[in-house]
Amino acid sequence: MKVLKKQTNSKNCIICGMNNPAGVKAPFYEMEDGSVVTLFTYSSEHQSYPGRVHGGMITCMLDELIGRVIWVTDPEVLAVTLDINVKFRKPVPYDTKLIGIGTIVKSSTRAYTGHAVIEDEKGTVLAEGTATYYKMPAKMITNADMHEELDMFIPDDVKEINLP
Repeated sequence: MKVLKKQTNSKNCIICGMNNPAGVKAPFYEMEDGSVVTLFTYSSEHQSYPGRVHGGMITCMLDELIGRVIWVTDPEVLAVTLDINVKFRKPVPYDTKLIGIGTIVKSSTRAYTGHAVIEDEKGTVLAEGTATYYKMPAKMITNADMHEELDMFIPDDVKEINLP
């Protein structure tokens, strides 16, 4: 599937922060079908039981994916998570290439509902989540520090992502 745009990363976020030594440093891509996709790898720092990623880190990635697809739908609106429901289907391994996909399921005047999955390279769904986000005008959330924090663009040559 064709990549339309690579999104910016932040400096310190646990999922996308490029300066966070314990972070996942995940890149996010806006796709031609309106979804957001990431290709990423958890590390042993994200461990729960040996060989498995902690459920909190899995939930963080699902939340990030849905939050980022909202930027595709409406770049002028920021949203905050109201609730998230996660289903852990199979153990999520670290030191393994993974794929995350986020989509919007519903949009109303006050909220978005989105869905995200984490899959292995074969397309097996390891975890999935559905979340509701409250829409807020950007000016209610942003400040100068936030713009500086979120404005880290790391170019790459990813033009297409073949999903399983």
